[in-house]
Amino acid sequence: MLKITFLGTSDAIPSAERNHTSILLNYKDENILVDCGEGTQRQFRKAKLNPNKVTRILITHWHGDHVLGIAGLLQTLSFSEYKKTLYIYGPKGTKEFMRNLFHTFEFHKTFRIEIEEVEGKFFETDDFYIEAEKMSHGIPCNAYAFVKKGNLRIDKKKLEKIKIQGPILKKLKEGKDIVYAGKKYLAKNLTYEEERKKISFVFDTSVNERIVPFVKDSDLLICESTFDAESEELAGERNHLTAKQSAEIAKKSNSKKLVLTHISQRYSKNPKKILDSAKKVFKNSVLVKDLDEIEIK
Repeated sequence: MLKITFLGTSDAIPSAERNHTSILLNYKDENILVDCGEGTQRQFRKAKLNPNKVTRILITHWHGDHVLGIAGLLQTLSFSEYKKTLYIYGPKGTKEFMRNLFHTFEFHKTFRIEIEEVEGKFFETDDFYIEAEKMSHGIPCNAYAFVKKGNLRIDKKKLEKIKIQGPILKKLKEGKDIVYAGKKYLAKNLTYEEERKKISFVFDTSVNERIVPFVKDSDLLICESTFDAESEELAGERNHLTAKQSAEIAKKSNSKKLVLTHISQRYSKNPKKILDSAKKVFKNSVLVKDLDEIEIK
């Protein structure tokens, strides 16, 4: 199961209701943090989550509202005897920004940190992969997609009935028929295709031709929706998206569900204006608030 926790959902200026941008994706032993705005580690506490379990950080870009929480989080991990290697990924310039960060504050480094500047598919396991695509925001900026593969799985309940075990199971996982105890078993009767799942993260960008192909067929498209439909000109000037534009991206990309986030504080009293703008174009749109959770099985 995939679980998404929205630790922060504001734009550049936080409000009393919304913290700076940060989203946590949990899948098995992976806890992947997408951006780390100011106050993120307090949001972990509010959500009753342990920051010590973070395995990777994906940085979309180096504007303060997306990264000012990194220094504090690293310090907390150091004080908490973090034992893993922390992998930090970002667009061009990330290595230099991280070097400058380490020179700016006194940080007693007690664990290993690996920093990579990424584009395209940059991390893959048997179960999933993560990829990045350049966005348009005036500075180097990435969108990210987490894709859980649709692997062939053995039906354990059926396997228990016939009590097959041992190295021969490897053939089943490869979709091959097997012979066990003198009897032939068809792979199609003992296996099933696990459904592929895709979660895309698009923060801080103006409309560009790369978005739709990159997020195509997303089960969950988490997209910045800083402005309402009436503010399209302002959104363009500031290299951001309106909720309507996010909805158009969801529709064109054949995404199943659109999550609106990175909301301007100007809508604090009327956030429904953002949601209504999106729903007119793409009905399966939701507007999240801080500490909301979404699960995908």
